[in-house]
Amino acid sequence: MGIRKFKPTSPGRRFQSASDFKDITADEPYRPLTVPLKKTGGRNNTGEVTAWQRGGGNKRLYRIIDFNRDKKGIPAVVKTIEYDPNRSARIALLQYRDGEYRYILCPVGLAVGDTVLSGSGAEIKPGNALSIKEIPLGTMIHNIELKPGEGAKLVRGAGVSAQIVAKEGKYAQIKMPSGEVRFIMTACSATIGQVGNGERENISIGKAGRNRYKGKRPHVRGVAMNPIDHPLGGGEGRSSGGRPACSPWGKPEGVKTRRNKRTDRFIVKKRK
Repeated sequence: MGIRKFKPTSPGRRFQSASDFKDITADEPYRPLTVPLKKTGGRNNTGEVTAWQRGGGNKRLYRIIDFNRDKKGIPAVVKTIEYDPNRSARIALLQYRDGEYRYILCPVGLAVGDTVLSGSGAEIKPGNALSIKEIPLGTMIHNIELKPGEGAKLVRGAGVSAQIVAKEGKYAQIKMPSGEVRFIMTACSATIGQVGNGERENISIGKAGRNRYKGKRPHVRGVAMNPIDHPLGGGEGRSSGGRPACSPWGKPEGVKTRRNKRTDRFIVKKRK
């Protein structure tokens, strides 16, 4: 993947950049593995806005991704590398030897025509999935399960990877992309390699309209509001707020919100 820059034909184009999409090999998704995606506009089941600054955006079809990799021992060939509007990573369409098609996250180094395998005895190469107990120390992995057989929950964004740093008993120490080191059961599965499309972080949006395509609406600063609407609102003339940054409900910015004491024992080293 590369980054495409535009000629400055307008203020919005001047610093705008986008992916060149040269790694994409198919324009349309595999229809049997798509479902309609309904927009919420940030509203809950009673119609109340619970997530602000959401609404509009282009229509999307949801691509059903195989996070379980439960077709063990059956080789699959990569048919296409595709764009997914619902995630930052690219996806790869696999055709298994028995004829079934499935989508997986596309790691770095996976190309059309490559063969991937999941299950015990799979080779240590990008795209193969196997249990953590069979993966050597120091290997870069992604698509990691938290509970055996539950499906991958961790390390699924573009360009990220985790690393196996130690194994003791039925647990392995995994260094996450955030720097956190935590215990994960060795019976959990993971996929070899780093998630692709890592250059995505270098893309410059360039204009507000590109965020509107994604369904992101404008964000109003607290200091620009009235006192009834935000703790930082009000003041004669322009004010800087007069107190630390906080949410509309008065929660300070940057405070710890984690309260899951049940799983604290699995964290060896915190990310901060």
